[in-house]
Order: sequence, then C-alpha cells, then structure tokens
Amino acid sequence: MSEDKIKVQVTNLTKKFGDLLVLDDISFNVKQGEFLCIVGPTGCGKTTFLNSLTKLYDLTAGEILINGEPVNLKKHNIAYILQEYSTFPWLKVEENIKYGLRIKKIPEDEVQKRADEVIAMVGLEEFRNYYPDQLSASMLQRVVIARAFAVQPELLLMDEPYGQLDISLRFRLEDELLKLWEKTETTVIFITHNIEEAVYLSERILVLTNKPTKIKKELLNPLPRPRDVTSKEFVEIRNYVTDLIKWW
Repeated sequence: MSEDKIKVQVTNLTKKFGDLLVLDDISFNVKQGEFLCIVGPTGCGKTTFLNSLTKLYDLTAGEILINGEPVNLKKHNIAYILQEYSTFPWLKVEENIKYGLRIKKIPEDEVQKRADEVIAMVGLEEFRNYYPDQLSASMLQRVVIARAFAVQPELLLMDEPYGQLDISLRFRLEDELLKLWEKTETTVIFITHNIEEAVYLSERILVLTNKPTKIKKELLNPLPRPRDVTSKEFVEIRNYVTDLIKWW
C-alpha cells in the first residue's frame, strides 16, 4: 500500500432522504492499495455510503473524490460486488466473467487473456462452461469476484459479499480475495456486519454509529498475515470492535 497517495477522499459527506438524516458529516481518506473494512450496527447507512460513492444516490452535502477528482464512472474504474449473486443466468461462467470487459470494449484477445487469468486465480477452470444454476453458492461468488477483478478495478467496493455463506466457505473465499488483492494491489472498501471478518481482512477498520451516522472510531489493524483467528491479539481486536458497536 502506498503511504502517501490518497485514492478516495470523503469530505463532510451528508445524505438525507427527505427529513431522515442518514450520513452526518462524515470525513475520511482511503489510501492507494488499502484494504478498508467498514462496520457498524444494522441499518446505520453502510450501503448508503457505497451507493453515494457510485452515484446511485446524490449527495445532500459534501464531496467524494477519487484521485483528487469528483467521482466519474466513465473515467474511474470501479467494481461493485453486492451480497446477492449478481451473475447472469443465461451466460456460462466464462461469458459472465468476460461481460464487464466487453462492456468496456477491451480487445477480444485481451478479454480472453484476462478471463483465463482470473478463472485460474479463483479455481474455476473446470467450471468455465457451467451455467450459474449448476454452481454452488461459493462458486457463484467466485464468478462475481473473478468478473470484478478481470476489469482490473482501481477501486473495488464490496457490500457484505459473504453474508449468506457458511463459515468454512466464507473463510475460503476471504483467503482467495486476499490473494487477489495482494497480487493486484487494488484499493478495497469492504462493508460487513461480521466483526471477525473485518479483523481478518482489513488493514484499517472504520466503526460507524447508529443513524444519524458518524465515524465512531478509526482503528489500524497491525496483525501480521496470515491471521490466526484464535490468537490472543486477534481476539482482543475483535472484542474491542464488538464492544464499540455494542455500547452506544
């Protein structure tokens, strides 16, 4: 991770829906190549923040910059992974993964090269000609992750992508995500309600308050990788973040 380059700059971000104040004057930066996790109580506005960043919602006040410029989805290469399995059921695995590349009008030889690379990275070589309804939940999420990384995003947004998976599948996919992140040096903003997941993945954690939402705590995560979820240090950080969310 670059120590000096700021990839995302959020300044005085405020979002209202009518009279309901959801995001209340939030400011923070995300460094180039950083893996940032955002946690907070259910319904506090985590998804609203991502939807504001991707311009699905207009800001009430404040600004979000990428590389020092206002967010521009035609210019900035952003991928967004949702909790739902957003594969196209009528396309096979390989064609699902190629979809975003073709939308961006990448030359076909490069499309094939990138698709082959990410299919190998997430272990889907044997399943490239399967349709989504032939795949397990974890494989579907691998397809979505591969499709996101294929476009080589400068910023990857993930909104509770493993929330519906059991623990063993979640850990496996988290490890695959970390390998891809380390290989590509993509900047990741990862939203989760799972504190253990945040501590396992992150370099830094933002803890949000209930609505109207502010940043309650910004926490650096110094644990070395690979991380041992049973270690004293891991448990201490997990319990500390849990208490931050529990006691309002």
